[in-house]
Amino acid sequence: MNVKTTINTKSLLPKEEMLEVKPEFKSLEIGIPKESSFQENRVSLTPESVGVLVANGHSVIIEKDAGLSANFSDDEYISKGAQIANSKSEVFKANYILKIEPPTEDELLLMSDSQVLISALQMNTRSVNFFETLNKKRLTALAFEFIKDQHNKLPFVRIMSEIAGNTSMLIAGEYLSTANKGKGLMLGGVSGLIPTSVVIIGAGTVGEYACRTALGLGSSVVVFDDSVTKLRRLQNNINSRISTSTLQPKVLSKALKRADVVIAALQIGNGRVPCVVSDQMVQSMKSGSIVIDVSIDQGGCFETSEVTSHKKPVFVKYDVIHYCVPNIASRV
Repeated sequence: MNVKTTINTKSLLPKEEMLEVKPEFKSLEIGIPKESSFQENRVSLTPESVGVLVANGHSVIIEKDAGLSANFSDDEYISKGAQIANSKSEVFKANYILKIEPPTEDELLLMSDSQVLISALQMNTRSVNFFETLNKKRLTALAFEFIKDQHNKLPFVRIMSEIAGNTSMLIAGEYLSTANKGKGLMLGGVSGLIPTSVVIIGAGTVGEYACRTALGLGSSVVVFDDSVTKLRRLQNNINSRISTSTLQPKVLSKALKRADVVIAALQIGNGRVPCVVSDQMVQSMKSGSIVIDVSIDQGGCFETSEVTSHKKPVFVKYDVIHYCVPNIASRV
């Protein structure tokens, strides 16, 4: 009986083992200039982060004293393998420029064709000329505020919002103390004493982390937002059935009259946040109460809000302390 086979005799010959080919490694040259924007104390990379990059074969050039405002010395960067540049122009020769704030007009002039810029861009506050210069120089700009992770989230925006939320409550605690001519109140957690009343306007990430800190310190908290979905999500995230309400003027006004601390944390994607607290509402608040308007970089939620600075962070209006510093995260 003849049996036919479809096996090709050539397929039975020994073959070389197919191994994965290591991709060609490309070293990156990363420049870190000193931040020149008003009130900006941060630096884009810590010495530890520089050490990780250098250990993986990349080179980092950092401008002299770039980390000084963040309490990192040049020696710390040098010990991790960074090169210190004495001039900003030397840093801007690198292929990749890593910053916190958007580059200034002078910094843009130092950049050359085909460089990559990684920083915040804050598109709402940039001029048309800014983007025309980026296009003319054929620069690739990656904005922190639009970078998404594998879960389609915005990690950089969230981290800064978490810092702002936590810090806002700690700032409120400072200005309630008599050391800063406050009412002499603690945020809570003292047996036998009524807890401090905290009103949070906005149930986004800033509002959530302000709420976490306030609850952790023992305060009584109520959160307002126009979105019931956001309010429900906040309750689920902090695992607490805290008091919440939509932004009804009468309910908000009643809560503000009892409040010792108000955190304004409304967030929108583009444009100006709505002004939900009127001049009259502020007049009805308790003497010595504190307002932290985190939304001031988008116009502010309070009609009485005015932009302040880290050097002069507060002003008093209608006997209510107002803290309206943009970029609270830079304070840390």
